[in-house]
Amino acid sequence: MNKSMSPYVNRDLSWIEFNRRVLEEAQDSNNPLLERAKFLAIMSSNLDEFMSVRVAGIQDQIKAGYTKKDFTGYTPDGLWKRLMRRASQMVTDQYKAYREVLRGLNKEGITFRTMDELSAMQLHAVDEYFHEIVFPVLTPMAVDQSRPFPLLHTRELYLAVLLGQEEMPPEEEPFFAIIQVPSILQRLVPVPCRTNSKKKEFVFLEELIERHISTLFYGYKTIAVHPFRLTRNADLTLNEEGAEDLLEEIEKEIRRRRWGLPVRLEFGKGMHPYALQMLKEELEQGDNIIEIDGPLDLSFLMKFASSLPGYESLRFEKIEPLYPQEFEETDNIFSVLRQEDVLLYHPYESFEAVDDFVTEAAQDPDVLAIKMTLYRVSGQSILVQALAAAAEAGKQVTVVVELKARFDEERNIAWARQLEKAGCHVVYGLVGLKTHAKITLVVRREQQMLRRYVHVGTGNYNGNTARLYTDIGLFTSHPVIGADASALFNEVTGYSSPYEWKAFGVAPTDLKQKLFTLIEREKGHAAAGKPARIIAKMNSLSNQEMIDKLYEASQAGVKIELIVRGVCCLRPGVPGLSENIRVISIVDRFLEHSRIVYFHNGGEEEIYLSSADWMTRNLTRRIELMCPVFDARLRRNLFNILQLNLNDNMKARELLPNGSYARVNNELPPMRSQFKAINIKKWKTYR
Repeated sequence: MNKSMSPYVNRDLSWIEFNRRVLEEAQDSNNPLLERAKFLAIMSSNLDEFMSVRVAGIQDQIKAGYTKKDFTGYTPDGLWKRLMRRASQMVTDQYKAYREVLRGLNKEGITFRTMDELSAMQLHAVDEYFHEIVFPVLTPMAVDQSRPFPLLHTRELYLAVLLGQEEMPPEEEPFFAIIQVPSILQRLVPVPCRTNSKKKEFVFLEELIERHISTLFYGYKTIAVHPFRLTRNADLTLNEEGAEDLLEEIEKEIRRRRWGLPVRLEFGKGMHPYALQMLKEELEQGDNIIEIDGPLDLSFLMKFASSLPGYESLRFEKIEPLYPQEFEETDNIFSVLRQEDVLLYHPYESFEAVDDFVTEAAQDPDVLAIKMTLYRVSGQSILVQALAAAAEAGKQVTVVVELKARFDEERNIAWARQLEKAGCHVVYGLVGLKTHAKITLVVRREQQMLRRYVHVGTGNYNGNTARLYTDIGLFTSHPVIGADASALFNEVTGYSSPYEWKAFGVAPTDLKQKLFTLIEREKGHAAAGKPARIIAKMNSLSNQEMIDKLYEASQAGVKIELIVRGVCCLRPGVPGLSENIRVISIVDRFLEHSRIVYFHNGGEEEIYLSSADWMTRNLTRRIELMCPVFDARLRRNLFNILQLNLNDNMKARELLPNGSYARVNNELPPMRSQFKAINIKKWKTYR
């Protein structure tokens, strides 16, 4: 390794590399056109969140005069400059891909028009739409001595308008005004088809508003109209210790988020210098300004590509998740779980089984209690309705709702209130810790005894994302797991002295140490000349101690294979440091979200499911859960899933020692792990 190179990749630079892999999917001509459009939207949304949280934090450090280097060797100022260069180049490449996708859509009969490309008939139709639908919603906001610069909302699209009057001297400053482009209206306005044309044509809402700008400023002449967009600091800064009511404190912080400090200004190419200067001064943005050659905020493409009727040939083939075979022949899930554990792999297997598990528990007269953690749930959640019904039926229902799930705080507050009204015991977790564990416990009376049924997941209890994310769910009635589940809920909801976990690893108390112990055990096997192997699949790896422990294991001869979708601060393949470590990332149709850890353990294989990535926040500032899979058949199924990922040579990228990624390139037959996983019978064994 180059002596000047840090043994660690910087977390934020690694994230930029991840978002570039998302962009590569938009650039990939083998992907269907509307799916490429979705990847462009995902990249935009990712970058928005990155700017509003990570970059905002770096800017705060710079403003505070913080100059200390992080463990990867970067000062805040040096890191910020490098991030901005890479982000700017990535945005340039994104809009190049956008124009390529547009050309492809145009050939398929889907066209985005400019106003001057419309026929007289089409102009008449969109003008009517403006006057009937758009105009009543618009509010022009003049900026002058009597009307101060308005509060601009984060991530909303605006138009900066420069106006003049007749006989106005050229040297006189123009009048300045702002119009918000209403996000409640569709960004792309459908245009009636031309005669004998089967094309679907659209114009941008902001361009339609610009066409009619004079109707909003009667008596003034328009000098220039330019779109712009602001991103604000969106990180919550809660004082949980001093908050008497956490729910109220979070509601206040959500309102404050609307006027967090600006961190990025985007504007359309060729903006009038006076308008740009006004925005820079008022928003105090000097360096972090980005000129965009195209429509601002491509996240609109997600809704557009998803809702456009027809054009199925321009999308991935639909996949209907299979209902798990183990539950197909029964109307009593508990009777199945008394006989065997069941493993689900979403989205290939249906999340309806989880809904049915909780719904059945809510309706079963022998169920006495249901306890559940909720981090992010979907709209009109069946689970929330079932929990409410169970409480109304007199069962003891306890729900740990995480109010601090970033950007889902308002939705979770609404669920919390709904559940409380139904009679559920709603707990907001422990001060200073997010509850990120995904677990449900059902306590059922059976033959003069109580039996516990548990569901443990790697992903959220969200039926919508379960169709888009790959996640694992385990159903079990194993008494050791049930006892640990009860202890976990007791620790979160009440006073409980430290518990000696029989099966679980739980953060922040002992998960990291348990992982260290398991890694050390594998080192011991290697030292004894036995085969030693670790496979770990997660979203992110950034904890320095964990990376150092993996480096030690590599140097001891342990073979380590990591499947890390996003941030990875470990450098693999470095002689003398990590030559026994391989890292791949898979970005494909579904978001790889499951966390699975495998230890060879001298042939006595162990596999764990977890809610935790190997990041400092997950290991030290969150309530996280790692659960063993005791059933040998299910362990084999999980190993098969890991092997599918490791053998992917179509969508897998390999992390190189310099921190960049390259597509996996080998002589093996082409294999796309997500497409292989669809055929459940190929990797899943049943009794």
